[in-house]
This record gives sequence, structure tokens and C-alpha cells, in this order.
Amino acid sequence: MLQQYWVLGLFWLLSFGKASAAGVPFETPEARRWADSVLATLSPAERIAQMFMVSSWSNRDSVHIREIEKLIEDWGIGGVIFFQGDPMRQALMTNDYQQRSKVPLLIGIDGEWGLSMRLDSTVRFPRQMTLSAMKNDSLIYRMGLEIGRQLNRMGIHTNFAPDADVNNNAQNPVIGSRSFSDDPALVSRRALLYQRALQSSRILGNGKHFPGHGDVDTDSHLALPLLAKSRLALDSMELRPFRDMINDGLASVMVAHMSIPALDSTPALPSTLSKRIVTGLLQEELGFQGLIYTDALNMKGVAACFRPGELELAAFQAGNDIFLCPEDVHKGVETLLQAVNDSVIRQEEVDRRVRKILMAKYWCGLSTRPLVDTTNLLGDLNTPEALSMQFDLFSEAITILKNERELLPLRALDSIRIASVVIGDRKYNAFQENLRKYARVDVFAEDKDAPVSQFEALFTFLKNYDLVVLSLHGTTMKAQNGYGIPEVARKFVDSVMLNYPTVFVDFGNAYTLTRFNRLNKAKAVVLAYEDFPYVHGLAAQVVMGGLRAEGGLPVKVSEKYTRESGLTTVGPIRLTFTTPEKAGMSSRTLSRIDTIVAEAIRAKAMPGCQVLVARKGMVVFRKSYGYHTYDSLLAVRDDDLYDIASITKVAGTGLMAMKVFDQGKIDLNQPLARYLPRLRNSGKKGLTIREIMAHQGGLVSWIPYWKKTVSANGPDSLYYRRTPDERFSVRVSDSLFTFPQLADSILDWSVKSPAGERGKYVYSDLGPIFLRFALERVADKPIDQFLEEQFFSPLQLNNTLYKPWQNFSADRIIPTERDTAFRKKLVLGDVHDPAAAMQGGVSGNAGLFSNAGDLAVIFQMLLNHGSYAGRQYLKPNTVSMFTRRQFTQGNNRRGLLFDKPEIDPSKSSPCAASASPETFGHQGFTGTCVWADPKEELLVIFLSNRVFPDATNDKLVKMNIRTRIQQAAYDAILDQ
Repeated sequence: MLQQYWVLGLFWLLSFGKASAAGVPFETPEARRWADSVLATLSPAERIAQMFMVSSWSNRDSVHIREIEKLIEDWGIGGVIFFQGDPMRQALMTNDYQQRSKVPLLIGIDGEWGLSMRLDSTVRFPRQMTLSAMKNDSLIYRMGLEIGRQLNRMGIHTNFAPDADVNNNAQNPVIGSRSFSDDPALVSRRALLYQRALQSSRILGNGKHFPGHGDVDTDSHLALPLLAKSRLALDSMELRPFRDMINDGLASVMVAHMSIPALDSTPALPSTLSKRIVTGLLQEELGFQGLIYTDALNMKGVAACFRPGELELAAFQAGNDIFLCPEDVHKGVETLLQAVNDSVIRQEEVDRRVRKILMAKYWCGLSTRPLVDTTNLLGDLNTPEALSMQFDLFSEAITILKNERELLPLRALDSIRIASVVIGDRKYNAFQENLRKYARVDVFAEDKDAPVSQFEALFTFLKNYDLVVLSLHGTTMKAQNGYGIPEVARKFVDSVMLNYPTVFVDFGNAYTLTRFNRLNKAKAVVLAYEDFPYVHGLAAQVVMGGLRAEGGLPVKVSEKYTRESGLTTVGPIRLTFTTPEKAGMSSRTLSRIDTIVAEAIRAKAMPGCQVLVARKGMVVFRKSYGYHTYDSLLAVRDDDLYDIASITKVAGTGLMAMKVFDQGKIDLNQPLARYLPRLRNSGKKGLTIREIMAHQGGLVSWIPYWKKTVSANGPDSLYYRRTPDERFSVRVSDSLFTFPQLADSILDWSVKSPAGERGKYVYSDLGPIFLRFALERVADKPIDQFLEEQFFSPLQLNNTLYKPWQNFSADRIIPTERDTAFRKKLVLGDVHDPAAAMQGGVSGNAGLFSNAGDLAVIFQMLLNHGSYAGRQYLKPNTVSMFTRRQFTQGNNRRGLLFDKPEIDPSKSSPCAASASPETFGHQGFTGTCVWADPKEELLVIFLSNRVFPDATNDKLVKMNIRTRIQQAAYDAILDQ
């Protein structure tokens, strides 16, 4: 569908460029014939009523609906403009209104940034000033096409957009960010793109607010603004966009309520009611032949001048075709009808204007009286394509105005303490939550009007941090009240920028920057333009390097920050969070994961799970499902921790092995006994590290070590105590403790285990257990400390660790099994694997806890050939060697600790059928898996606690849940 829009759009771009003011799109012979046939059926009063477009709200009660129905049935009004509500109710009301109307109604909406300007549950597109911060103008046209599609889906025929005002007055209280720019050329170019896109979708575009509302300091909703400029100045500034749009085939215009002495010197006469402006300037001088709407007639800028009826008559005499939002339809129709009867106005002129309205209705498709199909309405309005476009529009607008020493995107996050301070919004808002996806950030928040004492206390506390990320929220458009920034908040922001290294992120429009005197002292200044959760997330990605900044100022803010000011940052250097379509994947296909997970939870294959899909460095799907346990008390969250079981072998032991190998401290072709002397006098002394890591060293699959330490009555007191003491200091569970030397016993038992056939592939836990002890010996550092220093801290993996009970509350950790054999309790916060538990929760085969987000960083680093965020953690050749198949002559599919797709077609594979041979990763006994496919640059992570309530629950395996989810990700990859 989008491709069809592009083809159609290209045609209109070419054809509109050649249009003249002589024609409007709806004026065709077919439209005229239909209009004349309808006009002939209307009485004089019904003809006049066609000029009235009344206000309606889909969030009001049945009394309001009945009022509109009566206006349709009793008076035959010509149209309805909808305001706030929800899509389904509006669709049903539209159908009701259309079925009651003798002549199909023209349905309008004031949707400058799409349906979301008026309707909930719809995609919010940027305001026009935000659009102008983008360097890519073609996105405006694409957005217009999408808005046009949505309007058609809702049965709407006219959109009162684009706003063609040149906002060259920063004090303007009502236009501001609704304008594209303070430059008439930019406004003209971008308004034309928006107009063309709407009209190519058979939506009546509308240029407003003629002749230009951008250079006033009064809100016409409240009073009549004065535009005191010369005609020459008006021609070069305000009128230019309208002139260009009219010459380009503009379908309709909305006339503003302003006093403009240079165009009509009548004192306090609104331009809406000025014949010199509406007829003389707009129609005769500029040659406009389309529909002319008044601005809303219930606004004080005009309503204070005339009473209902008299107001519509004056508007008609000025030259307007449609009266928008009249206060009294009865008075208006009767006054105009009497004016015809009294020859104050001519019937022929009424008919000419009504014919124009009817031709527009024909062009919009109303001759067939279509109704809105409510089937899948919300889905059709919130398509993946629309959401992908939303990402493009907002992300490309974010503007960096200062970036001292290229501070952004932030690097070396492990070496700085970061405080995020929110002013004017709640703590843990979307901006802070998204910052915390990337780094350890301490968060604070203050109301804009908090007492001075609170600001002072916070200011003093910030001295404990190396960097302050200060974000401003809740601003307004009105310069008269300081853009909603109280003086105490302003002083605090200035003081922070002056005294601390600060990244200032402004979620207000460009003019809010003028409130601050110390912007030059900030290390970085980011302007995000709009203040809602979606933009919060994008701005956090820019700060942290998930997105690059490319925007430029659409207006002049100061002598330093002029129009088009904006710096480009490098990147992305970290994971980007975006829509599937941006990574060449289908949202619709990925949604199959929802169905697969629901099936698994319904079958009690698991209580809940986390699923993450990333492609080309972009996280395109991340969801948490279900609950910690089947009691449905704690829902699974994205930042909850799962016991990842054998994924520890690659995300822990494997990383350490690769790093130590890079450091030249181990030779994979040497016997492991060279680095672990305990093996030298055993039957395993000749086994090489490569053989052991590839699971063909003849080691037994596993040993139930715990059985050696229990008696018929439970844990043997020789090995365990119920409470810790000086000797029994190693935690096995919160009610079971052992001595440190038990880990040495496990090693001894492993060394003495039977030896199998060397060179035969047998998956074994013993190899990673041996490897952990060997690596710690050559690195002279415990594995958990080594991983934290070399990987987890620099990568800011704040949720990946051994022994999570030391750092996290129980409600953040997913429980595993109700262990009835060994520990005799629910395992929560301690590792599920008994061998790892007996070693205090740290082992080479298991012990790590993590979540999908952290694992995505580890495996993206591996997909990046060992690099992430500008830092090389591992050599590319090392990553390649460890993740490829090691022994190609037999049936061993394994890499070095890493698992691979099955090579024997007669055997089931741990991977999806579409996984390439280059794929690497691992599964975990607790119900986890992570797979990375370099060929498709695809990453799929699944974490669950399928062992709850006990490990005999094998439904997850039997239902192939993990491989089906992975296959859904492959199926979602689009043919590019």
C-alpha cells in the first residue's frame, strides 16, 4: 500500500508543480453534474444549511448526540467537525449522522498532527515545527499520505491542515509550534508537501489561518488580535505560503479572526468578516476558487462582534462559503434566508457557493454515501507502517545544539556516576526509564513549582555525581507566562548548568530555550520539541547512542542558535529500540509470538517469560508475559531477572575464555591439565581445551553431586548448616550453608569421574566446571570478579550477575523450582543448578542471572565481532573461532562452548529450521535460550522458568515453544 502511495504521490508532485490558481481539484464536469442534480432537490433553507459545519464530540453523552441529530434532520446542515473523543465512537456517530442526512455530510477534523490531535488510541505525528527540524522534507509528504489514509478510513473528508502561518513572533500564544518555521520560504515548501499528500488521498487540504496568524501576541480564541504590518511586509512574509499553495491547487482555506488595518482599515473588524480580505484579496487578487471556511465562529475574536445570525450574514457577505462551529444554526439559517428574501444577498450567489460545497463532496467520494466500516478499525489506524513512520519523523527531528568535546553519545558509562534530574514530570518517567536501559543512572524529580528549599537540597546533593542529565518537561507555548517555567525552576536549571557537567534535554518547543541564561555552560544541549513518552524514549536513545542526532532548528532562537543550527552525532553505537519495519521485519508476523506465548502459558508450560528480537543492531520486539508463578501475583517485567542456567556457559565462562585467549594466557590446543594441575594425574590429563569446550573429551554428561552430601534425613550435617557461621559461610540457599572447600570437593569428584570415549560428542557440564577453575587460575581472579570488570560493568549490564540475592529484592527475581529433593524449598534468588549452588552460586556451567535486555547487549557485541559502543572487548578472529563449528568430520555441531544448529537431519535441532549454519548461542535447563545468526544479523532471546513448579514440567520442550518463537522471527524477515 505504501508503495502505491509513493507512485501516486510522485504523480501529484509533478502535476501540482504545474498547477495554477485557475483550478481546484474538486472542480470537474462530473462533480458539477452531480452537484447540480443535488442542488435541484434542495429548498432555499436547505441550500443555506449546507454552508453550516457544526461541532461534535465523540466523548460526550447522548444529549449532545441528539442535538446534532436534530440539526441534521430538522435543518439539513452540510457538515460536522469532530473534536475530542475515540475512533470507534466517532465512526459510529459518523455513520449515524450520515444515515440521517438528506445530503451526505462533509466530515471535518482539526488534525494538524493527525487523528491523535483529537482522538485517543491513534498514532501521534509531530507538530509542524517538529517536522521542520528534520532535514528530510520527503518525510512530510509521506506523513501526509498516511494521515490521508487514516482520515479516509475514518470517513473524514477535510483536514484543517496544514498550518501555513509563518511564526515570526516568538510571543505568539496560539500558533508557535503549530507553524513550520519563521521563514516564509520554508513554511511554503513544507506546507505544499503536506497539502499535496492530503489532496492526493482525496482529502480536502486546508491552508490556515489566512492571511497569516504568526505575527500576533493575542489568542484569537480569547480576543481579536491586531496584525499591524504594512501591505509590503504582508506580501513578503504572511501571504507567501498562501500564494504558493493557491497556485498549487489548494482545495480550501480557513480565514483567521484578526484586525489587519493594512488590508481593511475598518476599526476592530475581524478579517473573517472583511470583504476586502476574503473576496478582494483571497479570491480576486490571489485567484483562489476553492472552499473558504471561517475560523470557528464561537471564538471570542469574532463572536464578540456580532450576534448569531448577524455573524453568519456578515461572514457570507465577506465571501466565506462555510461557517465553522456556529453557535446557533437556527438563527444563522433564518437570518440568511431572510436576507435572500429581502434581496440583501442573491439566491444565485448562495447557489454558487453551495454548488462548490457539493462538488467538493463529490470529489471526496460522497456521491455513493459510504459508511465507516468498524471492523478492525483500531488496527487499521495503528498499522506497523504508521508506527514506523512515527519513529522516523520524531527521531530525525531531535536536535543537538551543543556537544562539547563530542560528549554525546555518552561513552565509558562505567567510569562516570550519572544523575538524571526531571523537572516538571514524575520520577521514573519514560525518559529516565529509557536512560536506564543503557546505564546505571540514579533518578530524581522535582515539580516545576517546588519550594526553593527542595531545589536547593537537590542542587547540593548533585555534587556526588560526575554528570547530570537534566530534562525539562511540562512547558507551554505561551511566552507571556514564561512558557510555563517558573522562576525558581529556571534559576535551578541555570545553576545546575553553571556548576555541574550537564546534559540539558528540553522537551519544550524551541522558544523555551530563551528562558535560560546559562545554556553556554552546559556540556550538551538537546532539543526534543515535544513532551510525551514516545519522544522521551527517543531522546534517551540519542543521549546514550542508540540513535544519532540529525535535526536542525526550524526557527531562530538567539544570535547563537539560529535557524538550521544543529549538530550531527555519530552512531548508533549501542542497541536501537525501534519498530520491526526499520530492521526489514514484519510487525504482523512477529505478533505470532504473542499467540505462541499465550498457548504456552495456557498449557502451563511456564508461568511467564521475556522475549526479545533484534536485527541489525535494532531491538524490534521486547515483551514480558505472564507472571513469576502461577498464582498471578507478580507480573513479569522487562527488568526482572531469570536464572539463565546453561547460557552461563557462553555468557559467562565463554566470555572469560575468549578474553583470556586474547590475552595469550591459554592455548586451546594444549591439554587443560597444563592450566589445571589437578588433572595431571587423572585419565583426563591429555584432553585439550578445544576438545573439552566442544564436548568431545569423553567426559560424563553430569554428576548429581548433591546426592553425595545428603542422607535419608536430608542435607548431611557434615556438609551443611541451617544458619551461617564462621566455617559454614557459603550460601546454598537462604536456609542452607556449606563450607568453601566443598567447591574443591566438587572439582575432585569431577576429576575422578569415569572417562568416556575421547572424540565422541557427549554434552557435559563437567567441561565448563573444569574450565572455570582453570581460567581463574591463569587470570588470578575469580570468574565473577573477572566478568564484572572486563564485560558486565563496561557494558553496563546492571542486571547480569551471580548471586542476585545480594543486590536485588525478591520481587525482581523470578523463582525456579520448588526443590523437594535437595534444598526442600522454593528456589528464589539462588541458582537452580545444584552443583553451582554447592559452590556458592558461582560455577562454570551455571549461576548467572540476567534478563533479555542485558543478554541482547552481550550477543550484539559478539555479532559486532567483539565490539560495542566504540570499545573492542574481544578480537574479531576470536569471536569467529569460538562461535564456529570446531570438528567438522563427525556429528559434533558444537563451537567452543557455544551451541549450533543440528547438522544431522534425522535429529531435532535446538534452533529453528531457518537458522543459518553460522548461528550460535545456547539453551538453558530452566527454559531459556539465546540465538545469534550473523547471516541475518538476527538475535532471538527467550527466558522463562519452565521448571516451576518442578523440573519434570517438559511441556515447553514438547510444544517446541522456543524454536517456534525463533522461527517466527525468521518468518518476519521481509524480502527486501
